[in-house]
Amino acid sequence: MRILFIDSNELLMYGLANGFKRAGHKVLVSGKIDENTVPRLISYFKPDLIFSEGWGEENDNDWKQELIGKQIRASGIPHIYWAVEDPHFTLDFSLPLILRMKPDFVFTLSEPLVKFYKKLGIRAGHLDFGYEPSVHHPSSNPSLKYKIAVVANGYPDVLKHSPDHYRNQSLRTLIKPLLEENIRIDFWGQNWDKIGDILGVDIPKDWIHGYLPYKKAYKVYNSAQIIIGPQNYKSQVTQRTYEILASGGFLLTSDTDAVRKLFTPGEDLIVSSNPEETLELIRYYLNHPEECKEISEHAIETVSSHSYKKRAKQAIKTLIKEGILK
Repeated sequence: MRILFIDSNELLMYGLANGFKRAGHKVLVSGKIDENTVPRLISYFKPDLIFSEGWGEENDNDWKQELIGKQIRASGIPHIYWAVEDPHFTLDFSLPLILRMKPDFVFTLSEPLVKFYKKLGIRAGHLDFGYEPSVHHPSSNPSLKYKIAVVANGYPDVLKHSPDHYRNQSLRTLIKPLLEENIRIDFWGQNWDKIGDILGVDIPKDWIHGYLPYKKAYKVYNSAQIIIGPQNYKSQVTQRTYEILASGGFLLTSDTDAVRKLFTPGEDLIVSSNPEETLELIRYYLNHPEECKEISEHAIETVSSHSYKKRAKQAIKTLIKEGILK
């Protein structure tokens, strides 16, 4: 099958699209587009299926969403939208986009939202994040350069506007107690210099390294003894959860039902439910690197069932069941 992805977001375009390639399909990713790109690519590539996903440059305003939706509908090719901003931005972004673009089917990260979409007459199914082994994999020659690292964005605006967002609790549990004890964490990602007011403690400037290209993240996961991975929700895990484990990183994350449903604490990763537990775990595992290695190696086997190749196969199976594909 020939599948066209309308995407230029590096956090997404190297994931599910590569999963479809590994599953044996021919895939074309659009990259940045203009008003004529979609019809031109449809004419050239002749896809059997078109995917758009997330919140990126291609769909960041109303007229782009309406234009892309109109152009795809004119082709008669099934259009699938993957709502990776769910559930926090469902009402503000995902749902308005879906109503404008009118895709034939919606995949959402949030399993409970499948019923929400169906009640609105929108055909929907669940599709989680995963990992792509060509991007996230263990390094051939790992060397520990950092004791503790975080690769994520700070999202200060989201945290300020939504104080009840679970990410606030996750940061207070996993990161704040270390900062208060002056235990060094090396941070990669945007806006960590703006998190001090939210956490109540500033991050020293020399601990912050800024933006890290997506394809280089695995190198940090391989070069830190402990990777701290905040969670955004209790009901689902972040994309980086899969990517850190697939890269061979030793992950400390929040103790949630979603994490425990997918992985086994103490065997695949370690989890904390309060600041005191975080400090206890950090101090113990910094002094037991052999246990870190054993757990991270086990995690590589466990996470293998969450590759984007398997997500692609799941998506095709769902679309056939729903009558979108024959």
